[in-house]
Amino acid sequence: MRVAVLGLGLIGGSVALALAEAGHDVLGFDTDPATRASAAAHFPVTADPSELQDTDLAVVAAPYRHLAAVAAETLRGYPGLVTDVSSVKAEPARLFAQHRFVGGHPMAGKETAGFASAEPGLFQDRKWVLCLEADTELAEWTTLAGLWTSIGAHVVPATAADHDRAAARISHLEHLVAAALVRVADEPLARTLAAGSFRDGTRVAASPTALFTGMVAGNRAELMAALEDLGTELDSARQDLDAYTDRPNPISEWFDGARASRAAWPPEPDATQRIPLTKAALVELGAAGGWVEAVESEVALARRPRVKSTP
Repeated sequence: MRVAVLGLGLIGGSVALALAEAGHDVLGFDTDPATRASAAAHFPVTADPSELQDTDLAVVAAPYRHLAAVAAETLRGYPGLVTDVSSVKAEPARLFAQHRFVGGHPMAGKETAGFASAEPGLFQDRKWVLCLEADTELAEWTTLAGLWTSIGAHVVPATAADHDRAAARISHLEHLVAAALVRVADEPLARTLAAGSFRDGTRVAASPTALFTGMVAGNRAELMAALEDLGTELDSARQDLDAYTDRPNPISEWFDGARASRAAWPPEPDATQRIPLTKAALVELGAAGGWVEAVESEVALARRPRVKSTP
């Protein structure tokens, strides 16, 4: 397949490297001369949008704030299939409505950015959301699912709305909390004493600000709802702490509930199963937290989280 990758930062660069390594004909596009110079050692690059027209697939890995310009200008009249890697899915679907578009989001990354941080194995065994809406062409979805599983990703079917709700709770909220924890601990003694729990809880606070801002702004409604839920949880803990002298058990139970849930993550996969490549089967798989690991002619090789039996 001839694939154009627009934006050669960490994610786009890793996509391009993985696809080139898998034998695809990759054309990289980036507006930054230094990035193009670095990438040119691995695959052809261009800064001319007209050269993108003769490709089968365009993978948009530009920053969120540039997606509107990519849709309206860079890919104007583009005849091929378009997908993206944005961490928000509802808004890109609207922006690329005039294209043959299937939204995507690889759940992979680093705190570092740029092509220098890209690596072809970044997506190995990582989840890759691939949006499956009522009007999605199943053949196009299947083409992309086959492509991403071929570079090692596990494809999760989901609607844009369901993705954005989940992403607000397992990614976007964590960025806000990490930044808040850094700000709360911003004093000399606290920073000297900070160790493992501070490091792990604040890792994503080192992410590029532009990426972080676009992510939370693009999913603002779902993030606000997630913040409400977080506030409810913290208020519950505050009340339990306030009453600890008289009632020591509730705060322990609060921690126990979270510990049990965290200990069960990530979910243990059940045995591989073959499911038909139909929208109904794929939607049901995604809703159950399942994923596709390979695509065959009429079936997908899939797994679901193992349901633990109760005594």
